[in-house]
Amino acid sequence: MKKLVLAALGGSLAGVILTSQVGPLIAEEAKRDSSVYEQLDLFGDIFERIRAQYVEPVDTTKLVEAAINGMLTSLDPHSSYLSAKDFEDMQVQTKGQFGGLGIEVTQEDGFVKVISPMDGTPADKAGIKAGDYITHVNGEAILGLTLDQAVDLMRGPIGSEIIITVVRKGTPDPFDVSIIRDTIKLTAVKGRVVGNVAVLRITTFNDQTTPGVRDELKKAIDELGGKDKLEGVVIDLRNNPGGLLNEAISVSDDFLDSGEIVSTRGRDPAEGERFNAKPGDLIDGKPIVILINGGSASASEIVTGALQDHHRAIVVGTKSFGKGSVQSLIPLKGDGAMRLTTARYYTPSGRSIQALGISPDIVVKQPDPPPADPAQDPASETAAKSRSEADLRGAITNDSMTEDEKKLYLEEQAAAEESAKLRDEDYQLAYAVDILKGLTTLAPTEKP
Repeated sequence: MKKLVLAALGGSLAGVILTSQVGPLIAEEAKRDSSVYEQLDLFGDIFERIRAQYVEPVDTTKLVEAAINGMLTSLDPHSSYLSAKDFEDMQVQTKGQFGGLGIEVTQEDGFVKVISPMDGTPADKAGIKAGDYITHVNGEAILGLTLDQAVDLMRGPIGSEIIITVVRKGTPDPFDVSIIRDTIKLTAVKGRVVGNVAVLRITTFNDQTTPGVRDELKKAIDELGGKDKLEGVVIDLRNNPGGLLNEAISVSDDFLDSGEIVSTRGRDPAEGERFNAKPGDLIDGKPIVILINGGSASASEIVTGALQDHHRAIVVGTKSFGKGSVQSLIPLKGDGAMRLTTARYYTPSGRSIQALGISPDIVVKQPDPPPADPAQDPASETAAKSRSEADLRGAITNDSMTEDEKKLYLEEQAAAEESAKLRDEDYQLAYAVDILKGLTTLAPTEKP
């Protein structure tokens, strides 16, 4: 009986406390609403004064769009307003073909910062690098412009020239770069075989990415003569600025049998999402090395974080960009859209890489190429090659190998020399291939 009375008494007290708090809460809510309405009245007053008193007639549509964009860009670098044309351009870009320079950019300290140039695009061919700052476009300073306004300055007719002024770390003075605008046709995935390793270069995450990964991997396996000949896969995500979240999830799923890939958490905990892998690994557990650098962002970091946390891949290169937020595209009246940051994403271990990036398991910097020597010619290069016993006239033969064994040995030697050439072309990729060869060498062989 005492317990029942106490419970009832507690309920009564709680009711009294709740009732006593309702009045102040309503008053506080009303005060907040009043403040919002006052601010909206202020906005309307300013808008009307600009329309009536500004020194020149103004386009009210542009004025409203600028106000909306200013509101959104004040939140973070990735939230913005998209006009009907910009929204249409973005939808075209996700299909893999659009006009422009071929760079993914963000805004930092009022300037445009290059996240990464896209492979084979005009910007890439002109030597633009991840981390470059663009300060002027055709001589016009972009300090003070929104990111979308700066991007608009860089757009133009295909075939037209644009001159951008670049500030680069390690270079004392700003310099101009001339670029010819072109149609950007993105090949999301490029594959090749190095030794017995399949190299998948993923340049972006658009509608073509997952099919591209599967097609290029199949081609590599067919070229090697079967999956049993495959030693491993290098997934090259360097300078990949990201793209569609669902593509990052499906690419990760292709190399995982189970477990979480990524989770997203927004303002309301109830709206968080968790994405898990389905059974089926395209390469049946064979080793993977992922290459990243400072230009690897967003969707690239989702794939890297998922495979790294599941100990499914060794990550090689330098620290990634650190974009750990999710943007939602919300269509608006007038065919425009709002790009709004609505969540952060978390890797399977529960870490957010926002503003931190993903640290590679093995840090490998890409050395600058050696300066070209114009005095060098093919004759001198041939003369500089080392000579061996086999080159000496009258050298005796090796009698410990059959002809077939000797042929196999020479093929293996040629493959090793081909890998060595790769170090001059791409040191980080050569390092990744060497890791996979080492893992294959150390892997226990099945007993008959």
